[in-house]
Amino acid sequence: MKNNAAMMRNIVWATVILALFAVVGTALVSYTYEHTKARIAENERAALLRSIHAIIPGSAHDNDMFADTIEVPASPLLGTQQPVTAYRARKDGKPTAVAFTVIAPGGYNGAIKLLVGIFYNGTLAGVRAIAENETPGLGDGIEVDRSNWILGFGGKSLSNPAGSGWAVKKDGGIFDQFTGATITPRAVVKAVRDALLYYRDHRAALFASKTAPSAPTGTSH
Repeated sequence: MKNNAAMMRNIVWATVILALFAVVGTALVSYTYEHTKARIAENERAALLRSIHAIIPGSAHDNDMFADTIEVPASPLLGTQQPVTAYRARKDGKPTAVAFTVIAPGGYNGAIKLLVGIFYNGTLAGVRAIAENETPGLGDGIEVDRSNWILGFGGKSLSNPAGSGWAVKKDGGIFDQFTGATITPRAVVKAVRDALLYYRDHRAALFASKTAPSAPTGTSH
């Protein structure tokens, strides 16, 4: 009986110690998160700002694009079910460009998050991949520091190329695919074209003063 009692005491103490470790561990994780989330958010903001400035030159605006924003409702053309922040560029009070994020859901290893910049006339200022999980050496060629493929969107529009030209060459379009990896560039090309379609349909509202665009139709053209 004494041995059983001692064994029970040991089990109770072991359980208490494990519970204390769990509590302390959870507290440490929470403490670390609370004290680093502001820094993480600032780092993400700085990275996004660098990407925006990389595709929309300073000569194209004289306003603070991070202060001149509008919340865009979710739309199938943006690939997201969450509102999106659009960053507006203006010069002498006149709109010159806008940048916003879109999701390409058809990546090889999941969704690809893109930043798309569009000049007021509907011409692409540029595109950058800002979050992706594509296969290293294949699909990650969409990253600007790995290849110049994504730079090819600059200057393109819905009329350049027209119609079926907005596809990879394997599908009859003008955009290169990667050797051994067609899925990733195909998803990016479609997402960028959809962003241009959204911009065409909502340009006036995107630049309105804090007035969100009307509810999306979800139509694809």
